[in-house]
Amino acid sequence: MSSAGTYLFYFFAALVLASSIAAVTSRRILRAAVYLLFALAGTAAFYFMVDYFFLAAVQLLVYAGGIVVLIIFSILLTSDIHEKMEKPAPLKVVASLALVLTSFGLIAFVISNFDFMPSGDAPTKLSMREVGKTLLSYSEGGYVLPFEVISIVLLAALAGAIVIAKRNPPAT
Repeated sequence: MSSAGTYLFYFFAALVLASSIAAVTSRRILRAAVYLLFALAGTAAFYFMVDYFFLAAVQLLVYAGGIVVLIIFSILLTSDIHEKMEKPAPLKVVASLALVLTSFGLIAFVISNFDFMPSGDAPTKLSMREVGKTLLSYSEGGYVLPFEVISIVLLAALAGAIVIAKRNPPAT
């Protein structure tokens, strides 16, 4: 990676890290969703940097485009835009921080002790036609069924958000 590529990597790493932290610590739920959008877009930038254009496009279209828009619509349907989330109890903050540090330590331990060995297999070049056939296949290696299940779950989440947003009129 060139010097400019190294600077870009560190820029996007800082963007993803800062956006991720802001997404989980923001007390305004709409801002948290926007921070999540920046974190997902920064992740797509990593895919672009390593020439995984298909994964970058999926990251932008499905996650940054679809899911974040669904979350924002759900937020706007279910709560007031200026509403702040309640401040978490100090015990929850300490427990969450302990869980995050423990998880980070475990992941760092596993990665540092794993013996990465090259496979020796020559990389295969796939055409877009083969990727498309695999994505649209119902067979063992196909991905149509998982996409359909996810779309039904997202539709149910949106319908649930609309039902929750429909408030009963106050009794007078």
